[in-house]
Amino acid sequence: MIRIHNFFALLLLVMTMGAAPPVAVEEPPQWAYPVTPPDFKFPPDDGSIRKVPDSKAGYTRTQVSDRFLAPDWHPEDHPEMPPIVAHGRKPDVLACGYCHRADGPGGPENASLAGLPYAYIVQQMSDYKNGTRTTALPDRVPQAWMIKLAKAATEKEIQEAARYFSSLKPRQNIRVVETDRVPKTYVGSWILVAEAGKESEPLGERIVETPEDLERFESRDTHATFTACVPVGSIRKGASIANGEGTEKALACATCHGKDLRGQGTVPSIAGRSPSYVMRQLYEFKNGFRAGKNAALMKRPVAGLSGNDMLSVAAYLASLKP
Repeated sequence: MIRIHNFFALLLLVMTMGAAPPVAVEEPPQWAYPVTPPDFKFPPDDGSIRKVPDSKAGYTRTQVSDRFLAPDWHPEDHPEMPPIVAHGRKPDVLACGYCHRADGPGGPENASLAGLPYAYIVQQMSDYKNGTRTTALPDRVPQAWMIKLAKAATEKEIQEAARYFSSLKPRQNIRVVETDRVPKTYVGSWILVAEAGKESEPLGERIVETPEDLERFESRDTHATFTACVPVGSIRKGASIANGEGTEKALACATCHGKDLRGQGTVPSIAGRSPSYVMRQLYEFKNGFRAGKNAALMKRPVAGLSGNDMLSVAAYLASLKP
C-alpha cells in the first residue's frame, strides 16, 4: 500500500510552517504512485554478468544499480551519450540515462524523454529547479531524485542532456490490453510487478502497468517492454475525451499537442506514453503540483476531469504509436 498518510503528514507540517504546498482535491491514485516497501531489497550481487537479448554488453547487478552509470546495452541505437547522461556528476547529479535509460524510453516510474522538444526539457528542469514543478508524494524516490538533481545541475549540463534526448526517436514499448481481471501484483523498485503464478484479481478502476520481462527492466535494458491492463471501454472513452467529442469536460488535446498528438513546436508528444506517467501528470496539473511556466495551459483541460476520465485518457494515449 502507498503510504498516503505520509503525504498528508507532510502537508500538515508544511502548512504549520506557513508555506503550504498545493492542497489536493482528492487523494493520489495508488496504482499510479507505487511506493517500494521499506523492506524491499534486491538479491545480493553474486558477481555474475547479466545479459539481455540482442546485446553484446554485460554488467553486474552492482553496475546496473549504480546511479552514476547508464547501462548501454544497445549503443547502435543512439549517438554518443554526453557525460551528464552517461555518468552524471557526483555527488548530486545522477546519470540521466540511469533513470531514463541510455536512449530515453524511461519506464512506468518516470518519463520517456526520447524526442521531447529541447526547449520543453530545459523548461521542465527550470521548473524543478525553482520549485514550481513538484510532486504529490514527495517521499516517492524517482521524483525526489529528479527534483534534487535538477537543483544541482548546471545550465550547460541541462542543455547537453536536452540536446541529446531531443535528438532521439521514441519507439513503442507499451502493449495496452482491455480486461476485467489482472494478475496479482506487488510493488518492486517503484513499479507494479506481476506475481508469479496464475492468481488474478479484479482490475476495477485502475491501470496495471507491468514489465513483460522483469530482469530486462531491472537491468535497465532500453528494449524492455511493458503491458498496461486497462478497463474495458476505457480506450474508446479516453479517445472521446481527448478528441473533445460530445463533452465540455476538456478541450481536444490536438489543440496544443498536434493532430496526431505527437507534439508541435515546444509542446511535447503525448502519444504512446506510459499510462502510469500520464495519470500522474494529469493529477498533478489538476491539483497544482505542476505550476511552471506553461502549466497554466493545462489547467482548463484537466479541471473538469474526474479520476476515471483521466484514467481513460491515459489508457487511450498509451494505445497510440509514439
